[in-house]
Amino acid sequence: MIEIGKWQKLKVVRSKEFGVYLAKEKGDKDAVLLPRKQVPEGLTAGGEIEVFVYLDSSDRPIATVNKPLITLGEIAKLKVASVGNIGAFMDWGLEKDILMPFKEMVEKVREGKEYLVYMYLDKSGRPCVSMRLYDHLAVDSPYQKGDEVEGYVYQVNHDLGIFIAVDNQYQGLIPKQEIHKRVYIGDVLLLRVTKVRDDGKLNLSMGKLAYQQMEDDSETVYQMILSYDGVLPFNDKASPEVIEREMGLSKNAFKRAVGHLLKEGRIEIKEHTITAIK
Repeated sequence: MIEIGKWQKLKVVRSKEFGVYLAKEKGDKDAVLLPRKQVPEGLTAGGEIEVFVYLDSSDRPIATVNKPLITLGEIAKLKVASVGNIGAFMDWGLEKDILMPFKEMVEKVREGKEYLVYMYLDKSGRPCVSMRLYDHLAVDSPYQKGDEVEGYVYQVNHDLGIFIAVDNQYQGLIPKQEIHKRVYIGDVLLLRVTKVRDDGKLNLSMGKLAYQQMEDDSETVYQMILSYDGVLPFNDKASPEVIEREMGLSKNAFKRAVGHLLKEGRIEIKEHTITAIK
């Protein structure tokens, strides 16, 4: 049986001027069309191809070789293409946008803004996405107490705290008593793990917004480069141990800071060094 919302290998069972029909086996009644413009040269009857299957504008199954930004059961960030009468339509990289029904929103969404969402099939078998992530985030993270993590704010509960998707995939919570400033859904925070609970979920403590921390780290890195007479004797390819020893930053934080400085035109990265542009 052909599965909606997934990649799968299918066989060419018949060919038409406008495309080829694909199925699991010859004779299957649920063959799906792959439009001619996406049919690779040389693909003939009996040939096999890996495709993604979704629903077209008439809710008919259709195959594509184009890669969507999210597949069934996955979590990913998608941008709101438009908001209509039944919900928001999200750009997932295919011709037809995917629907997020109003009931699957945890707040009103805005066109052009990105949100972290989970993909599912509704009762009629149509691909949809949801901002309600709690039941879909993993609880087997590699993190331990004291680790620094990056987390996406996906829900705010004034009685319990701020629900966080750590690395966009693990379940985390900033308890109410740990909240020291106002945050919003969609904010990305640098956080510290204060406890790994028995159920695997992470308790977290607030840090700065990621972009604010990056700006602080960028200034730290730039000043360190100046202290080396404008030429840092290593670049962002150095080992984590060297970066930690010399800069007091994790390699990820260092790379973010270097990228920020490069974008601002304040540094130049060479094969083995980073040079300040004065």
